[in-house]
Amino acid sequence: MQVAMERQNESFPHTFVLVGFSDHPWLEMPLFGVLLVSYIFTMIGNSSIIILSLVEPKLQTPMYFFLDNLSLLDLCATCTIVPQLLVNLWGPEKTIASWSCIAQAYLFHWTSCTECALLAVMAFDRYVAICCPLRYVLIMHLWACVWLAAVCWASGLANSLVQATLTLYLTLCAKNTMDHFFCEVPALIKLACNDTTTNDLSLALGAIPFGIVSPLTVLISYLFIARAVLKLPSAEGRRKALSTCTSHLLVVTMFFGPGMYTYLQPPGNSAQSKFLSFFYCVFTPLLNPLIYTLRNKDVKEAWKKVLASQVKRTSLKGQ
Repeated sequence: MQVAMERQNESFPHTFVLVGFSDHPWLEMPLFGVLLVSYIFTMIGNSSIIILSLVEPKLQTPMYFFLDNLSLLDLCATCTIVPQLLVNLWGPEKTIASWSCIAQAYLFHWTSCTECALLAVMAFDRYVAICCPLRYVLIMHLWACVWLAAVCWASGLANSLVQATLTLYLTLCAKNTMDHFFCEVPALIKLACNDTTTNDLSLALGAIPFGIVSPLTVLISYLFIARAVLKLPSAEGRRKALSTCTSHLLVVTMFFGPGMYTYLQPPGNSAQSKFLSFFYCVFTPLLNPLIYTLRNKDVKEAWKKVLASQVKRTSLKGQ
């Protein structure tokens, strides 16, 4: 253990320089403003969904249980990346402490992998609700939902521990400048000067369940859903069935689309990859609660109920 720690200390510098968007200095202040506003609304939006589903019995269903987990993941990812990015965009210093960089790598990998698995589970939940409505309560009971959520979180954590820990054993050859705006495992691997075959292979194997199996699960689930919806006799029935899926489909598209495109980019397109990562890491957690709030009748009714009770309480105090 002592030898391993000494090796880590020798391999990793005390601080890292995050180049971020310094290639476009005129963008830093506008990005700071946009980021600050989106950070505030992301925290409010995702926190309110969690609180709303806890206090409103109508929202205590499997779909909203998984939505709570999605909101919690978005909060964790946002708090991992955005505060440090705000500091780096505001001032001339673009550094991050080594321990903070490693924590970012662990936490971001954990939340990203967990979200991949969770979106697949949410697609399975919609499949059961539409294709097996009479058995929905039996299949998606409370403990089944808890077990599925636990598997998502545990599998993401396991993959994160493997990938990030392997990265800690790389020798960085005194390089501490990262062409990114936050620390992630692939960006750290690029700084290594020794053989990274093991790390690359581990990343590729780790991507199979989260980057391939999860999107395929979503795709297959929605193929079965589409087939079941087309068999419905009435147009109103088809509309209602599809309305329960559109929000999730939008979230899946925003998550997997930019994410897969970013990590499949050739090494030369670093600027494009950074801006795609910015959308992927900053705007997706902001848009998720908006999509579910604006497009979901139950959530809107619950909001009206909570706001009406708050207004009534305020007027009673005024009297």
